Amino acid sequence: MSENTTTKNRRRLTGHVIRDKMDKTVIVRVDRMVRHPLYGKYVRRSTNYHAHDEKNECHTGDTVLIEESRPISKSKSWKVARLVERAVRV
Repeated sequence: MSENTTTKNRRRLTGHVIRDKMDKTVIVRVDRMVRHPLYGKYVRRSTNYHAHDEKNECHTGDTVLIEESRPISKSKSWKVARLVERAVRV
């Protein structure tokens, strides 16, 4: 297999865009369910990621797939892989 055709194992996460005020950057909230260690109840935890959006096509409320990348800036090390679903605009 040649060097150009190798695929890197990058983490991919799905989340919702919560902020798109910056240029070429969106903030994506990723929710996950975690089991409480003592009580066993599932609790929702969320993490915000700064993701690189080259074309500025994502807006607040959109569902996106983000993937790990090299550090682009101090806080950005994720990029938007694709737009999964557009939010309903009113």
